[in-house]
Amino acid sequence: MQDVYYRPDQIDQKNLLADVDNIKPDRTAEDLLFQVLVDWGVDLTLPIQRETVQGKTVFFVDGNALVACFETGVTEELVKELAGREPLRVVFRDNGFVSDAVKINVEQVFRQVSPGTDVKSI
Repeated sequence: MQDVYYRPDQIDQKNLLADVDNIKPDRTAEDLLFQVLVDWGVDLTLPIQRETVQGKTVFFVDGNALVACFETGVTEELVKELAGREPLRVVFRDNGFVSDAVKINVEQVFRQVSPGTDVKSI
């Protein structure tokens, strides 16, 4: 993750767009996945399966214990498909959604389709 801990008086308006992405540019999806696993205390020896779902790379850890998609351009259709699999936890890239509306609707989609899923964005 980027070092994004700034005080408001240290931010210059011309640099705001540079601070939009909180993920370091040289990090892979696997790097992010393992960071999430460590942060959540998930056993690193659990099986991980990589699938392509609607053209996006999605990781499934221990079946549906954790589902992770760190791609950009995440659509509501992809969110609904992942919710239909009823994972225990799901994590997305914070700025990975195709629109703000999709990002806002993620919680609602999971609440309706898979209410037991813990939804996070990094």
